Amino acid sequence: MSTIEKDAPALKSKLNKAEVKRQRVLLIVAGLYVVYGIIFYYLPLFGWIMAFQNYKLKDGIFGSQFVGFKWFKFLFDDKTFLRDLRNTLGMGVINLVATTVTAIGFAILLSEVRNVMGKKIVQTISYLPHFLSWIVVTSIVRDAFATKGMINELLQGLHIIKEPISYFMHTKYFWPIVAISNVWKETGWNAIIYLATITSIDPSLYEAAAMDGAGRWQKIKHITLPGIRSTIIILLIMNIGNVLNAGFEVQYLLGLGVLKPVSETIDIYVLNYGMANFSLGTAAGIFKTFIAMILIFLFNFIAKRAGEERLF
Repeated sequence: MSTIEKDAPALKSKLNKAEVKRQRVLLIVAGLYVVYGIIFYYLPLFGWIMAFQNYKLKDGIFGSQFVGFKWFKFLFDDKTFLRDLRNTLGMGVINLVATTVTAIGFAILLSEVRNVMGKKIVQTISYLPHFLSWIVVTSIVRDAFATKGMINELLQGLHIIKEPISYFMHTKYFWPIVAISNVWKETGWNAIIYLATITSIDPSLYEAAAMDGAGRWQKIKHITLPGIRSTIIILLIMNIGNVLNAGFEVQYLLGLGVLKPVSETIDIYVLNYGMANFSLGTAAGIFKTFIAMILIFLFNFIAKRAGEERLF
């Protein structure tokens, strides 16, 4: 065995120590985030024990009676929870499809704008609603869809309807209104990552397509969409896990009175019943987490089998 081979482990160890010393600031910062994650994301999971207990505040986690899956059975025997689960899934899927399609479409259209200044202005205006509170957004939506609001005046002006519609008096309009609210608020912000991906596509591909006589639609169809396909799939896998996070504020603020049967979500259910029964609220939260994990693993597996990009 040569001298170099004998000294290799020591040299490797020395290099590692040197690298750790050189990157000590980065490692310290990373370590702080790890500690933060453990304290605020993993240690609270100990509270999941409450879902399997008749939790009493005065008895605490260690003194409360263990009841197994009692509260999970209660959830699936509760018609109110099943109704709220239906509402959550319905609005979650509609929001996911609507926000994804509009964000992709907006990003593609914006990438086709040749005026740099106009493009920046439109992009800035489009993602400003993301920073608005849902209280402000719901106020705007309520005014827009009011009997004498902008939507009714526009539809009457275009002779699409003869009489104004009371949108908040009919349950069939509520889910589309929620979807429209999410689209208006989040489209510009969600389009940022698609715009970044589009700008990374090799310009020579567009030049070659133009030389072959391809128009804008052909370039979008055969270059832009395939170029951002992996990004679309990754974001879909990530967002599919949030399908049960259909929202709380917009449903709680707009879904009053006759709209409650179609507006209440699992989060509102937890607010109404979980504040008085911590075990029930914890069980509902665990159910949401479990479904999110199943959806992410399922769609990641489907993407893997299809040969597409995936999370893991």
